[in-house]
Amino acid sequence: MTPIRVGPLTVGASRRGPAGVRGATIAVAAVLANATLPACSAGGPSAASTDAKGGAGHVRGGTATVTVSPHGARAKAGEPVRVAAHGGTLTSVTVKDARGRRLSGRMSAHDRAWVSDRNAVPGTSYTIVSITRSEDGTSRRARTSFTTEAAERVNKVDWRPGDATTVGVAQPISLVFDRPVRDKAAVERQLTVTTSDDTEGSWGWMKDWSGKDRVDWRPKEYWRPGTEVTLDARLNGTNSGGDGGWFVRDYRLGFTVGARQVVKVDLDRKRLTVERDGRPVRTFPVSGGTPGPDTGSWRGTEVVMAKEGSIRMNSETVGLGDAYDQKVDYAMRLTWSGTYAHAAPWNAAYFGRANRSHGCIGMSDSDARWLYRHTSVGDPFEVEGADTKGRVALNNGLGDWNAGWDEWRARSAL
Repeated sequence: MTPIRVGPLTVGASRRGPAGVRGATIAVAAVLANATLPACSAGGPSAASTDAKGGAGHVRGGTATVTVSPHGARAKAGEPVRVAAHGGTLTSVTVKDARGRRLSGRMSAHDRAWVSDRNAVPGTSYTIVSITRSEDGTSRRARTSFTTEAAERVNKVDWRPGDATTVGVAQPISLVFDRPVRDKAAVERQLTVTTSDDTEGSWGWMKDWSGKDRVDWRPKEYWRPGTEVTLDARLNGTNSGGDGGWFVRDYRLGFTVGARQVVKVDLDRKRLTVERDGRPVRTFPVSGGTPGPDTGSWRGTEVVMAKEGSIRMNSETVGLGDAYDQKVDYAMRLTWSGTYAHAAPWNAAYFGRANRSHGCIGMSDSDARWLYRHTSVGDPFEVEGADTKGRVALNNGLGDWNAGWDEWRARSAL
């Protein structure tokens, strides 16, 4: 489901009136209680008075009054700023935060209400300046302010891929949250993916391998090479729900999809084939995991998460006791559970003959060197074989492609 696109943080909207200002309009149903907010003021020949009934910020100017919500010194964050005129119309509304940044918004069709495009964020002061035109034709300027309560807890985001990178055709956008996300729909509504070729895709929620909440966006099919992708995560002012806390910043990243390269691994035939644009460019022998529930290889689509080079592999970190502890070259991570494609010269007798590793896909030094140099983060490894130990889970690395399209779309909160 395509997320809702949120407007930019720009100048507050207005319509043409006596003050000569112009802006965008949409129909907004905004019913605000007539109430008061201390310390409101108005400019012009007549000072605006403060209505003393209590409730929403209420400013009187001539025969027209203005109400503002939220209001007060400890106002609730996570809601739009609303301004309404009573006994007249709004000709201009400008909302600025404490740093002087303007909050964009839209006027109602009859110029009696204005609502911001973005929610008020925690721990921020806002100043609202409005110009009204009374029914008797008098124009008045009113000014008021409110401050939102600070966030008790803050939620943060870790994301893949990195900004300004070039990735393979299977790379999803993946966001992992520091704290629980109870209101997944509210968060997903703030996530907008834009592509240069209108790629069809969807968000899908899951628990990350780490146990944290995670949401990924993947296309219906592999990306087309050359696609430019942008994520706007306009999360500032969004509540995670429950004890997850508030988001207090926005996130933005962009990346480009590189060449269409697919690595196909046939563990029955013990060989690996690299295909580019659907054509095989190189095939070489490999050895996969020894058949069995502990040492077998996973089947399904595994996406290159990182090219880690030379690393130390210790079997104790993946629950295999003291089976091995050694340095490995040309290592490319495929899963969080410890599956790599890498050089394995100690296993040379089995390349192309038998699967005798502890779950990784091993090959000669020269073949691993070539593959490492020609592989990108985001390239898919499509692994098949009768003696594999099962299909890799969606959250075990970037396993999104192991769900059918309908199943994947059903994981969206929207």
